[in-house]
Amino acid sequence: MGFQYLMNLQPCVLCIYERLAVSGIALAGLIGMISPQRGALRALGYLVWAVSAGWGLSLAMEHVGIQLGTSVLTCDFFANFPAWLKLDQWFPAVFAPTGYCDDIQWQFLGLTMPQWMLIVYSGYLLLLGLALVGEVMGRRMIGATFGP
Repeated sequence: MGFQYLMNLQPCVLCIYERLAVSGIALAGLIGMISPQRGALRALGYLVWAVSAGWGLSLAMEHVGIQLGTSVLTCDFFANFPAWLKLDQWFPAVFAPTGYCDDIQWQFLGLTMPQWMLIVYSGYLLLLGLALVGEVMGRRMIGATFGP
């Protein structure tokens, strides 16, 4: 949002979808925070985290391909949300695309925004893996200490 409103960068459809994926990761954290001692909520949070980060990584890969010209895919100018979730109409300031996917409007250390998002989503998936390993190891430690 800062890039859009402070730096006047125009988000494309894939940027909007990637923004939604990041929102999904934030939602996963909120789900987990509701009641971390409840395994079902924790599992739901992990699932939302995995789906959001995986989807975001896939979108970022597609976006990089479009920007580098290595993809035969193109992107729409309008968001294609389902009829029951018209985020671009309900919250246009957040979810309405105004730019083009092949425009490179920003770079940092030689990487474009979608290339940075590849790193970010990969990091989210790595952290998810570490959290799941921690879950398994924590259960083993508790079981070893307190019995079955």
